[in-house]
Amino acid sequence: MIVRDIKDIIGSDKEVHAKGGQWTSRRMLLRKDGMGFSFHETIIRAGTRTHIHYQNHLEAVYCVSGNGKIEDLATGEVHEIYDGIMYALNKHDDHNLYGGTEDMRLICVFNPPITGAEHHDENGVYPLIEEE
Repeated sequence: MIVRDIKDIIGSDKEVHAKGGQWTSRRMLLRKDGMGFSFHETIIRAGTRTHIHYQNHLEAVYCVSGNGKIEDLATGEVHEIYDGIMYALNKHDDHNLYGGTEDMRLICVFNPPITGAEHHDENGVYPLIEEE
């Protein structure tokens, strides 16, 4: 059984920040935990925009507080995000994620699981890391 307290993640090497300060990712389960997925709490800062295009991972996201928007760059569709909204990037969707009037707190699951060493590249992609 794995039991983790978010208080132990905050300030550790499992808390990762965007270079521009748009988000903070608290990585609670990683590939080395052997669950077949990774599990994160992500804070999207109010008033920010982040371009993301996970070409190597699928992601499901559930908003538990705050607000924002997600823009599908292939279709131009924009969806509001707020407490209770889930979205899934089931087609490696190229998108912009916008923080709204307050920080958004998101719970995220990645498949395949990330190792924790990934950072978005210039195209918003996490590399697929095969080894720990």
